Amino acid sequence: MARKQARPSATRQVTLEPLQITCRACGSRMRMGHHSHRTVTTLQGVTRLTLKVYRCRNTACPRFHQPTRPEEEGGWALPHGEFGLDVIALVGALRYQQQRSIPQIHEDLLRRGLVLAQRTVTDQLYRYEELLALHLADAQRLRERLSEQKQVILALDGLQPDVGHEVLWVLRDCGSGEVLVARSLLGATENDLVPLLEEAASICRQLDIPIVGVITDGQRSIRNAVAHALPGVPHQLCHFHYLREAAKPIAAADLHAKKELKKHVRGVRPLERELEERTDEEAEAVRHYCLAIRSALTDDGHPPLDADGLQLQERLKAIDDSISRVAEKRGFPTTGLSTTAPDHDRAAGPAGGTRSGSGAVPQSHRELLGRPLPMLPGHGTASHQQ
Repeated sequence: MARKQARPSATRQVTLEPLQITCRACGSRMRMGHHSHRTVTTLQGVTRLTLKVYRCRNTACPRFHQPTRPEEEGGWALPHGEFGLDVIALVGALRYQQQRSIPQIHEDLLRRGLVLAQRTVTDQLYRYEELLALHLADAQRLRERLSEQKQVILALDGLQPDVGHEVLWVLRDCGSGEVLVARSLLGATENDLVPLLEEAASICRQLDIPIVGVITDGQRSIRNAVAHALPGVPHQLCHFHYLREAAKPIAAADLHAKKELKKHVRGVRPLERELEERTDEEAEAVRHYCLAIRSALTDDGHPPLDADGLQLQERLKAIDDSISRVAEKRGFPTTGLSTTAPDHDRAAGPAGGTRSGSGAVPQSHRELLGRPLPMLPGHGTASHQQ
């Protein structure tokens, strides 16, 4: 797609030339062949680069007439790239460290003074991922990281974004966290996984670091692949998968309890409608209670360690305790609220509101208080009413 507006003009000019003008093949002195120009956008602005390109003039040299570009050019940008490496690094950091979306990254770059389209942010994110993949595959870096621990414990797992999509299989070292092999495969059979394990084993042999164990889930094809590719290596099933499978009945019961809890706190929206025209302190307090209930209903936990139902019950109990304290300060009884509602109605005025100075809790508070707070199995009886 063509540009809709002209690219910003360069704010500064920089000339680059090779640091070594002696041909590395024949040793003769090279001569400048021509000037090359390119414009690079960095976080500091738009720079116009003038590159002095040298060529060897020795006809007997294997590098005869081949161009030698300035070494510093690679520190500015990737080949044929319009944006500097600092822009690519910033895009990657915003995406993967701060979990920003593409539109949010685009807005951040615009605030920094960069002029670019949103689709360009996606392109720079692709460049970041390519550079990261090259960095992870660097054998020298892996040797330096793994040589300190002198052993490797492989962890194999697959990630499928959606049904029918390719599965991303990742082999990493548990000690250092380094990814050794990553491949997208259409299947998860033994024949598909054996080459991945053999490739990881080959990398470890080249680095002269032994594999002392493998951790995977309990899928039969994975077990067979490990036994075929890494015979004699201890194989342990993943603790996370053990915990997840063991917690499924508990998580199902917790989800059912959460559904039952939600049935007792319905009707928040009608209360909010009744208070739309009111701006007094009482109405504002009830709005805050309604907002707290909404937040409690929509805030999901992370089972099995953080159960949704238990979390909802605790938050509703805290809201209930708060309302009870408010009622107690106003001289309203805090026990048996659902059974004493008719007495509160008699304390109200003709319109159903609260008489000034009566000490009674307003109708909107009583509706929040007038439903019993249900109890979860094994957690006792709720002492307050919701």
